[in-house]
Amino acid sequence: MSTIDPTETGIGRCYRHPMRETGVRCIRCNRPICPDCMRPASVGFQCPDDVNAGARTIRRVRTVVGAPVQATAYVTWTLATLNVVVYLAGVAGSRQHDLNDPRSSRLFRDWDLVPYLVAHGGGLPRLLTSAFLHLSLTHLILNMVALGVVGPFVEREIGWWRYLATYLLAALGGSVLVYAGGDHLNAVAGASGAIYGLFAASLVLARRLGLDMRALLVTIAVNFIFTFSVPGISIEGHVGGFVVGGIAALAIVGRPWKAERIRVPIQAVSLGALLLLLVVIIAVRTATYPTT
Repeated sequence: MSTIDPTETGIGRCYRHPMRETGVRCIRCNRPICPDCMRPASVGFQCPDDVNAGARTIRRVRTVVGAPVQATAYVTWTLATLNVVVYLAGVAGSRQHDLNDPRSSRLFRDWDLVPYLVAHGGGLPRLLTSAFLHLSLTHLILNMVALGVVGPFVEREIGWWRYLATYLLAALGGSVLVYAGGDHLNAVAGASGAIYGLFAASLVLARRLGLDMRALLVTIAVNFIFTFSVPGISIEGHVGGFVVGGIAALAIVGRPWKAERIRVPIQAVSLGALLLLLVVIIAVRTATYPTT
C-alpha cells in the first residue's frame, strides 16, 4: 500500500488550524484554509491575512478637487426640498389653493423677478429668491428632475460648498442677465438658470474626467432648442446661468483638458471675484436703469 501525497489531491491542513484538513485554498496566497477561515471573494475564498492586507491598501476615492467622495448628495436634495416647500407655500397662499397655480400668492408676488421692481422697488433680493419659485407643478417637476439627474454628479465631484456656490452663482447669473436685458415688467421665476449652470459645470467636469460627453451634449442641445423655440421661456435666464455656471466650474477645477489641481484659497478667491463681477453689473444696471 502506497501513501498519497496531499499536494496532489489538493488536501491540506489549514495554515491557522493545523488539525483541520481542507481542500480549499486561498485564491491569493494558495494556502489551505478551513471553513472558519474562508472569506468570500469575487471568485473563490481568501484567507483572513490577505483580506486584512487588502483592506489596509484600499485608498479612499477622491474627487477632482482632492476631497473625499461623499456618498449622498445632501445639498442637491436640500435644494430640491426647498424648491418644493416654497412651491407648496405659494399654493397655500394663493386665492384658489390651486396646486397648479401659486402665482396669485403674496409670496410669489414678493419673490418673482420683475426688473423694474428690482431697480425701483428695492427688490434686489428678487434676483435670488425668484430662483426658488415655479410657475406651475409641471415647471417644478421638470426642473427638479433635471436637478436630480445632474446635481448629484456635480456635487460628488467638487464637494458640497463648491457645488452650493456654483448653484447660487448660476442662479444669480441668470437673474442678472434678465435684469440687464429682459423686459422691464415681465415676471420671471424658476430654478432653470441654476440648473443650466450645473449643465455647464457638468461639461467642464466630464472633460476633466475624460468621460464620454455625447449624451450630455445632446441633453444640453435639446434644452437650448426648447429655450429658443418655446414661447415664455427666459432666454436670458438660461444663457446667463449657463455662462456663469461654466465660469464657476473653471474657477474650481482649472483647465478641464489638463489634470491640474487648484488650491482651495484660489478657488474661494476666484468664486468671490465672480460674485463681485455680478454685483458690479447689478450696481451699474441699477444706476442706469430707465425711470419710465
